[in-house]
Parts: sequence; C-alpha cells; structure tokens
Amino acid sequence: MAHIEDIRTRVTLNEHGIDNVHTTDYPRSYVGYNDAWDLEDFKSKFRIDILEMNKEEMQFDMVGIDASIANSFRRILLAEVPTMAIEKIFMYNNTSVIQDEVLAHRLGLIPLDVDARMFEFRQSQEANMEENPSPEDTLEFEIKVKCTKNPDAPKDATDPCVLYKDHKVYSSHIKWNPLGDQRDLVSVKPVHDDILIAKLRPGHQIDLKMHAVKGIGKDHAKFSPVATASYRLLPEITILKPVYGKQAVKLQSCFSPGVIDVVENEDGIEEARVVESRKDTCSREVLRYPDLKDLVKLSKVRDHFIFSVESAVGQPPNLLVSEAIKILMAKCRTFLAELDSAQQDMETE
Repeated sequence: MAHIEDIRTRVTLNEHGIDNVHTTDYPRSYVGYNDAWDLEDFKSKFRIDILEMNKEEMQFDMVGIDASIANSFRRILLAEVPTMAIEKIFMYNNTSVIQDEVLAHRLGLIPLDVDARMFEFRQSQEANMEENPSPEDTLEFEIKVKCTKNPDAPKDATDPCVLYKDHKVYSSHIKWNPLGDQRDLVSVKPVHDDILIAKLRPGHQIDLKMHAVKGIGKDHAKFSPVATASYRLLPEITILKPVYGKQAVKLQSCFSPGVIDVVENEDGIEEARVVESRKDTCSREVLRYPDLKDLVKLSKVRDHFIFSVESAVGQPPNLLVSEAIKILMAKCRTFLAELDSAQQDMETE
C-alpha cells in the first residue's frame, strides 16, 4: 500500500529516467483507493500560500490541484488576460535611419502602465479611426522629437550626448493625449521611461500619433501581461540512511546551496540533514556517485505547484492572477451552460 501511495502522490527522479509522471486522479485507478473527485475533499486540501510579493513579482504555492488546472492558470496568464498596447501608428514624419515598420514594431512592444479593465475591446476597425477614436476603447499618444546641434557644446567634444540635443528617443518622449474624460478615470504612462526607441542626428525627426487598444496575448505577444509565468513541482529529498563525516559534506555539495546542511548530531558526529528541499534544482547530481545514490531518494510532490509570476504591464501580479482565475471560472460556467443546453435538446428529441 505504501508503494501505491508513493505512485499516486510523488514523481520519482531516477538515475536514468523519471517515474510516475502520469496522472491517476480518476476513479478506480487503484484497488482500495477512492479517487473520485469530491468537492468537500478538494476544499479541505486546496490552498494557496503567498511566499513573496511586490509590485512586479509574485511567488506562491498552489496545493491540491491537478497539473492540468495549474497549467490552465499559466496559459491564461500568458495569453488571455487583457492589456492595453499600441496597435495603430500614424506616421507623419520619420527621417531617422529606422524604417517605419521597424519603428512601429518597437513602439508596439513598449508596455503601458494602465488598468485594462477600464476599457472595452474595440469592435471594429474603421477607416476613419484616426479622426474619431473612442474614449471607451482607445488611448491616444504622440511623439514629436527633432534632433538639433547643441550650440553650447565644446569644440573638442566627441560625445553625442554633448554634441546634440534629443539625439536619443526614449519611451519618456511618449506623450499621452487623453480623450474625453479619460484623465479623470485612469492614469497612463509607459512602464519604464528609459526604453530606447531610436537614435537621431541633426536634421532627423520623428512625428507620429499612436492608438493603443485592448487585446490578449494569443492575438499578439505585445498584449501578454507577464514577462514570465511559470510553475514547478515542489522537490522532495529523503535521506534513506544516515550520512556522516566526509560523505555528508560530499552529499551536501551535490545539491544547491541551502538544501542540505551538515550538523552535529546527539553523539557529536557531523551528519547530513535536509534543510529546505524547495531550493533544489533537481539536477540529480547525487546519482552520479555510486556511494551516494542509494542513500537518498529524489522525488517531487505531484499536487504541489510553485508558481512564479512577473508582471510586465505595471499592474501588480496578484491582480493578474485574480483576473486569470476569473477567466477560468467564466470558461467553466460557459461549458456547464453548453452541457445543460445539450442535455435539454436531447430530452426534447
């Protein structure tokens, strides 16, 4: 029974492969185990533990779910949480060395610090959208920069920053033109002011207008709200036999710093102890040594996911995770409604 429990709950890392990677979370997988999904059992086991969180990054544990659900959160974060990004560019004058299409591509990838929940998805692509952008679904920006010589520059100066004025175009040059009552509702700016867009020389000029709209990452990567959204299973290291002295130090060196510690036991002998398996990178380095590989067991907890989310759009990562959960809930409601509709159709036939 202990062997079956290990198969059900752990992914085992062996010297030449990985065992128990398949999912067995469904009824009648094993004799004597009732693996049928139960709401009350799920509620008692499921939990989210926030480990670290700031304005840009968040790390949390999600425990008690299947890998398919964990991956759904990750994919929704990457591709379905809406953001605002520059979509249309109206180029009035570009005499820089950067082609219009390359410049437009660069501008589209500049992340904007704005709450996309305040806007609607644009329903149409009208030909006159430049003249009539809607405050409900469009943000308008402009860039007007012209490089000139610095009349106060020393004669022996060679640094372009001294010789020229406005010879570098940064994201800080992007000016927001509020439409309607947008200024009273939202605050808009690029996430970073020091993103280099172009380099100019005297006589070069960039004059353009931009429209940002609401979109999702599966339409274009510029709408993706996260720089990274990943998860990994919680590593688990079990020392099967006591490891002492030099062998304990050797065992410690096989793992990432902070995973194994060498401490004095009750008899005053140095012994290896697992301190924090979470820090392990699962390199399986210890399995290279014949004298160590039978002393430890390497595994991962099947239903314990360590999530790492890094926001790229100025919105806090916990907000992005909350929006991803809402989207998944909406998908489930839609699916259940379709099932109910299909069942009613079958009953009426």
